[in-house]
Amino acid sequence: MALPLSHGGGDTIVASDKLSDRAHVGTLDGVVTIERSGSDWSVVGRALEGLHVHALIHEPESDLWFAGVRKGGIYASADDGKTWERRDAGMTRDNVYSISQAVVDGHVRLFAGTEPSALFISDDLGLTWTEVPSFIDVPSHETWTFPGPPHESHLKHIGFANGDPSKIYGSVEQGALVKSLDGGKTWQDYTNLYVDCHRCIVDPRDSEHIYVTGGQGLWISHNGGEEWENPFNRGSEEGGYPDQLVYRPSNPDYMVISAGRKSPPAWKTETAQSRISRSTDAGKTWEIISNGIADRMPHSVEAMTLEEAGGECQIIAATTGGDVLYSGDAGGSWSTIISGLHPVSKGSHWENMANLLS
Repeated sequence: MALPLSHGGGDTIVASDKLSDRAHVGTLDGVVTIERSGSDWSVVGRALEGLHVHALIHEPESDLWFAGVRKGGIYASADDGKTWERRDAGMTRDNVYSISQAVVDGHVRLFAGTEPSALFISDDLGLTWTEVPSFIDVPSHETWTFPGPPHESHLKHIGFANGDPSKIYGSVEQGALVKSLDGGKTWQDYTNLYVDCHRCIVDPRDSEHIYVTGGQGLWISHNGGEEWENPFNRGSEEGGYPDQLVYRPSNPDYMVISAGRKSPPAWKTETAQSRISRSTDAGKTWEIISNGIADRMPHSVEAMTLEEAGGECQIIAATTGGDVLYSGDAGGSWSTIISGLHPVSKGSHWENMANLLS
């Protein structure tokens, strides 16, 4: 199987029988397939060229791949990413930022988040989509906005409590963490953390224990969002602008995070100065990792997928500079396995550093 590697895909923590030797990467210029032969990786395929692919997921029951495209809707592939067809009938907004999936009442349900912020679902593998209007029926909705033009917020990430698809979390950039406990019928919003929410990860052992990355560091709640701790923030050594966050399925206390030093406006003059860090105590403390990669990397790490098989654990990550990074030891050391791809980027993040690094 190929691993998905994209900014807004929901399948970033994978437990497998065997480590994968292929990955599909969502870039500014379509889907790039990379493959390992021995210890070397190379590009073996390209598709959807000309489209900015924000999100990629693989649905195992149908063996379909789905791609969410910036200002381009949703596409599906039935041949492992070689060819794609548009599958977004019913989507009234085509600027897709995030895609996730869950098994609901015995069938697969797809979820898609857009800009302006909206949530869509499909119960027929993407053939038709329906908006969930209750998603924006929360008190904070009128305040949702994004700093950069066109100042529309977006649903950046969609996550679930492990094993319970009725518990859905939506990370709105910027606006709130939004949660449903009844499969999306009703929602509540949380603004008692910094409301630039990037990604919500739920501890598989305790659905009340949640982590949120965002524009003011990492936030942790042990009671489902009622109260928060903020173990690192702006100005911290780990970086004040974290996004990607993964954990080992066999030991969720073991986590790996990526973070830029400051937020994207500063990247025009200072670059992202990204770091990768790991924690072995469920996010209480963090160790900065620079083994094999530059400390304070100029580009932002905008995608990360962890796969564990037996006692082995590999992580692949990708940057706004078009580099694919690889760790074969759960994030302890890294190497650059592919260079020269088009940026892997949320929206226009890549543009903030383009002139500075050209």
